[in-house]
Amino acid sequence: MLALPALVVLVVIGLSSIYIVDVRERALVLRFREVVTVREDPGIGFKLPFLDSVVKYDARILGLPTRPMEVTPLDDRRLVVDAFARWQVVDPQRVYQATQGVGLTRVQDLLDQIISTAIRQVLGSVPSTTVLSDDRTPLMNRIRDQARAEAESIGVRVIDVRLTRTDLPEQNLAATYARMRAEREREAADEIARGNEAAQRVRAAADRTVVELTSEARMRAEVVRGEADARRNSIYAEAFGRDPEFFAFTRSMTSYERALTGANSSMVMRPDSEFFAYLRSDGAEMANPAPVPPSEDELSDLIPSVSEDEPLVNDPVTAGDGSILGESAGVTLTPIPETLATPPQEESLILPEGGAPAPQDGAPAPEGEVPAEPAPAPEAAPEQQPAPAQ
Repeated sequence: MLALPALVVLVVIGLSSIYIVDVRERALVLRFREVVTVREDPGIGFKLPFLDSVVKYDARILGLPTRPMEVTPLDDRRLVVDAFARWQVVDPQRVYQATQGVGLTRVQDLLDQIISTAIRQVLGSVPSTTVLSDDRTPLMNRIRDQARAEAESIGVRVIDVRLTRTDLPEQNLAATYARMRAEREREAADEIARGNEAAQRVRAAADRTVVELTSEARMRAEVVRGEADARRNSIYAEAFGRDPEFFAFTRSMTSYERALTGANSSMVMRPDSEFFAYLRSDGAEMANPAPVPPSEDELSDLIPSVSEDEPLVNDPVTAGDGSILGESAGVTLTPIPETLATPPQEESLILPEGGAPAPQDGAPAPEGEVPAEPAPAPEAAPEQQPAPAQ
């Protein structure tokens, strides 16, 4: 009966004198709160029962997120920064002495203070642009080295420190966003102004090209119209010169048509006035014989035809600065035939009063025409027709 209690006591004493150190731990053997043995290797250890105690620390790499803090960089621009550190217990005896046996909670508090101080010192020595840049590796390395040097005193090795967030304080975000918005609006206004300037240049060049092309087309049209009018007047002069009496008759009929329209106009003149000469007589007695119609060869000489093989005149028309009109717009002007490029240089035909042109220097009359007797002067010559009263 006495052996059983003795056996139980021996077992309790044996178990209290044995401790086990895991591979993920480091242990301290304490006697009266003094470190007796530091055990870093895993395995079974022995201690004095009821006198010695064992304190174990996690030997793995641990993480520590820091609290968000406000830092002031070199340019006095406040920033909110937080970081994440990786650390490990390397000297459990120093850890015990620094924390007075409280444990890892006290170690984390001390390490948080060390890392926060390193972050403030390092970020306070650089401008905010460096802190907010994409490449912050040199800054984080400086924070790690400074925190590692200070953490060795408490038996902890800082492996790495990373800045997780770098932002502006809430009270500065609105002003920063407004400044960013104003900057983007200024850039947009610059882009719009440059686009409007380019559009104005293109529009001005197009308007100038339109004016140049229109002016050139109008000039060529006026040249062609003038040549046609000159040719028409030449044909009219030749046709009317063959019979001045017919010319005077047609002019009088035109005057009658314009004057006697029945509008609110009044004329006061004598009934036997020369204005009404052709109302009393048709003037047949003063008319010349009917001219012989011109042959097809003569008509072809009077009205030149433009053939497809006829060379074209395409003289370039230049502007005041020497550039060819239409070249900037990619427009090629249509050339004109050579027969229409220059007005015909013909001597003016002055018809004698009362008949066809007389041959000069005894030249024979043209073939197909019979020289007519000079007709008496008409009662009212075309040049002496009175203007109709309006």
